[in-house]
Amino acid sequence: MAKIKYSYNTLVYAGEDIEKSIARLSKFGYDGVEFVGEPETMDAKKIRELLAKYNMEASSICGIYTPERDLVSSNENIRKNAINYIKQCVDFAFAIGAKNISVTPTACMKIRPEVDIKTEWSWAVEGIREAGEYAGEKGIRLSVEAWNRYETYLVNRLEQSLAIVNEVDLPNVGCMGDTFHMNIEEENIADAFRLVGKKLYYVHIADSNRAAPGRGHIDFKAIAQALIEIGYEGWLSMELLPAAADPFMVLKGARCDEFYDQYTEESIDFLKKLFE
Repeated sequence: MAKIKYSYNTLVYAGEDIEKSIARLSKFGYDGVEFVGEPETMDAKKIRELLAKYNMEASSICGIYTPERDLVSSNENIRKNAINYIKQCVDFAFAIGAKNISVTPTACMKIRPEVDIKTEWSWAVEGIREAGEYAGEKGIRLSVEAWNRYETYLVNRLEQSLAIVNEVDLPNVGCMGDTFHMNIEEENIADAFRLVGKKLYYVHIADSNRAAPGRGHIDFKAIAQALIEIGYEGWLSMELLPAAADPFMVLKGARCDEFYDQYTEESIDFLKKLFE
């Protein structure tokens, strides 16, 4: 069977000391840690030391795409800033040993285009290709993540992620699925994973309510079967977030205690039993 590794996005642990987060994930049997893409606030040397101390890997950098980091903005300076931001995340990833960075072309919560879609699509391809070439030089992958219609308008389904990936045409640029978003947008989540096949580079896991898997109505058994069929060898990373219209509310101080020990333990127990 394909080798699956388990990670947890520390986005939901916002404000917590990073050693406490890494120690928690180690205690519950995770293989890796997904870090928030804010390189200027992170101490790469300290993180490397902590990963070694707890025998953990850095699985990925979770890109944070704000209005100032929008690859398809009508403002050329903002587009350039978005590319530079991804390059900064590449440098950070390289410094801590992470091999993946999530990419979405639009700012989070931007739900209307500024110019025609064809033009924005071409900007997305150009920007991801430039950032992807830089990442490739350091052995790092960019994974184009599809978000649901309430958070973006440009890449909502894995078939659209695959279309961008094919146009970018770099070996280190692939697709990323998030089961929470896919539950809203895909006709069949398992078939969407089958569609991208070997181009699937990273997976975010959350149930239909963005809580721990098993607490909503997503059929994870069918998803696991699809991942096994396509020979997926990579990370399943929990990206669990409290119920809020703005998914980045956790970065603004929102806290829900169940997302710490309780959901962290529940998630890995649920998925390990499923794949076993």
